[in-house]
Amino acid sequence: MSLDTRTLLEEVSSGKLSVEDALLLLKQKPFTDLGFAKVDLHRRVRQGVPEVIYGAGKTPEQITGILQALTEGGEERILITRLSEEGAAAVAVHFPITYHKEARIAILGELPEPAADKTILIATGGTSDIPVAEEAALTAQYLGHRVNRLYDVGVAGLHRLLSHTEEIMQASVIIAIAGMEGALASVIGGLADCPVIAVPTSVGYGASFEGLSALLSMMNSCAGGVSVVNIDNGFGAAYCAHRCLQ
Repeated sequence: MSLDTRTLLEEVSSGKLSVEDALLLLKQKPFTDLGFAKVDLHRRVRQGVPEVIYGAGKTPEQITGILQALTEGGEERILITRLSEEGAAAVAVHFPITYHKEARIAILGELPEPAADKTILIATGGTSDIPVAEEAALTAQYLGHRVNRLYDVGVAGLHRLLSHTEEIMQASVIIAIAGMEGALASVIGGLADCPVIAVPTSVGYGASFEGLSALLSMMNSCAGGVSVVNIDNGFGAAYCAHRCLQ
């Protein structure tokens, strides 16, 4: 525990500072400056979830430094997204991370027990969308949610999706992940009575424009209750689903 945090708690204990004022000060606490990164140690206080490390473009040394700062700040479970297999191997020399190759995600610490009463359903149009889906699934599990995977149920074979109508109806939030024309989100949005978060993927032939076609289709969905995140952003979809369930 840092000295300033201890002083703050002592002032609350002595009655010099109210709990509300102390919480406000904690939310506004400065970050830790590592030179190459300014690590936000109190994001959990403000947002309920600690800082997540975006691994792409960072060296293993930088990731290790950020992990060190977060663990010294009291975090026991940390998520790293978009981490290469080589980068994960280098980081694992210093921290006991668990690496998930398909999702390009590493997790320090154990996944929490999922809440039993709500489920996030993750559906993909095709097998090629699974890497993005796994990023969403592991992020949702890291955030403490029960996940149901429903892969390769795209509109090219609509009967595959319709055979899982009960699971769609029982879900608390649905993440619909698809490339090509991105129609899966609209179809699911027309069946479900819960929020649907659409994730366009960069899967498809030339005219799909690396996911732009699916993105525009999902944004123009005629089904109510469909929101859209950025192309290939499985992490963002899971985080949004988490907020929906809070």
